[in-house]
Amino acid sequence: MKKLILLLLCPFILSPLLAQDRDSLDIKIGQMLMIGYPGTSITNDDPVMKEINAGKVGGVIFFEKNFTARRTLLNMKEMIWKMQSNTSVPLLIAIDQEGGRVNRMKTKYGFPKSVTAEYLGTQPLDSTRFYAELTAGTLSAMGFNVNFAPVVDLAINPDNPIIAGVDRAYSDDGATVARYAEEVIRAHRKNHIATALKHFPGHGSSKEDTHNGMADVTNTWLEDELTPYRILNDRGLIDGVMSSHIINKKLDPAGLPGTLSKPILTGVLREKIGYDGVVYSDDMQMKAITLHYGLEKAVQLGIEAGLDILIFSNNIQDSEERTVDAVHDIIRKLVENGTLSEDRIDESYRRIIRLKRMINP
Repeated sequence: MKKLILLLLCPFILSPLLAQDRDSLDIKIGQMLMIGYPGTSITNDDPVMKEINAGKVGGVIFFEKNFTARRTLLNMKEMIWKMQSNTSVPLLIAIDQEGGRVNRMKTKYGFPKSVTAEYLGTQPLDSTRFYAELTAGTLSAMGFNVNFAPVVDLAINPDNPIIAGVDRAYSDDGATVARYAEEVIRAHRKNHIATALKHFPGHGSSKEDTHNGMADVTNTWLEDELTPYRILNDRGLIDGVMSSHIINKKLDPAGLPGTLSKPILTGVLREKIGYDGVVYSDDMQMKAITLHYGLEKAVQLGIEAGLDILIFSNNIQDSEERTVDAVHDIIRKLVENGTLSEDRIDESYRRIIRLKRMINP
């Protein structure tokens, strides 16, 4: 009976079959998993559709590979509608649509032009508002409800291979970044789309790309990199936060990547800054994680650290395959053997459901 309490509090109506035949722990674990999808169309017998129907997936992330040159908007809208129609709890349907370099919805597919954060940082705020509203409206029309943007990393290192070096930062000043990010967040909220600030606790001073391996910012990271999070949290404007895989021994002397670090995600983000919303992992298949941690250990450390949603995009070249069943089974086993408490899973479940209520009023 105790296990059903959170499900009964859920604002979405679960089907009788779901309530009777599926363990509530399985449902709660499923809400913590977001996966990628390989194709440009989907059928009811697709493996991903079966995982969604089984309650083992709480969200799906799309990339450029999911768009086609013909009937792009309609194709995507149809895919998302089919996925949402196959679940009793609405899915988080996510994309990285920052604009500029990180731009899944390109003009060649018929989408409006986007610009870089670096360019917007040199313009009046109304330019950011215009492009953010254009992006949010387009995403809403297709059925997206999460955009992994804006980037609130600071342009500290101009040669940074993942942030400043590819035009993804508004400024090298934390308060300025917060002002531009606020415009992006408000435009998306008007369209019932949640945003996610990234990459906590700050990737702007790095010299390496965590897609390819470890990045250590211990000697280059600045306290000002937390400023956007502090300001936006104080204003009640953070819908979600995405972790970074960087190593920062100033914040975690043990040297765990931010995504797996309790001192960083719980100690700094939750306790010091006071944020109590959803925390997403950056892609768990990036090599900063896969080259140094086994799947089970990475999942355990991430959840212990404070992650609510683990992302397995299946979009990283040469990454080890992680199936939904494998990850789901790992989490369940960690709960059953006492390594993770069910109360810890419940914490994430409550945050996720609260977010889904916000974007599905």
